[in-house]
Amino acid sequence: MGRVKTRLGRDIGTIDAWTFYRRNLMDMARRMAADTRWRTWLSLTPDNAPNPPQLPASITIMAQGSGDLGTRMSNAMVALPPGPVVIIGTDIPAITRPRIARAFSLLGQTDTVFGPAADGGYWLVGSRRRPRFPDMFRNVRWSTEHALSDTLANVSRERLSAGLLDILEDVDDAASYERWRKHDK
Repeated sequence: MGRVKTRLGRDIGTIDAWTFYRRNLMDMARRMAADTRWRTWLSLTPDNAPNPPQLPASITIMAQGSGDLGTRMSNAMVALPPGPVVIIGTDIPAITRPRIARAFSLLGQTDTVFGPAADGGYWLVGSRRRPRFPDMFRNVRWSTEHALSDTLANVSRERLSAGLLDILEDVDDAASYERWRKHDK
């Protein structure tokens, strides 16, 4: 399972956590790749991870690189082609194409956009990438209730604007997994 869903795996077992992750990843990849308003990339870790064979052919695979979550997201923002970029997590089943479209729409009005997670993190981060903002994720306390507020403080320090989307719940522990299972049935 690598580093994917390790906290969830401790709560519900690694097989169930891996099954959830794999199902959500594939469902999300298909949903996002089906929309022609954007191009879908999948960033994998470790860098030599095999490509999931069931992915839509239109999805481009890229390596995440090393470092903490912020470093890996910064790497993606630098590596992707010019223009606005939106990065989403794969542990939030409620992400929909209209929510992604709204994020891109907000980037027409703001420098950055965030999809807050109920636990204080975020399920989406987007940037116009102009002006360049290499310190967006500096000193963020990842996997804590401070992740969003730390990142927004970085945005504010640079005098950039931020838009916010709906608050969604990520599935990263037994309680959120059970809520998802009840909703998914």
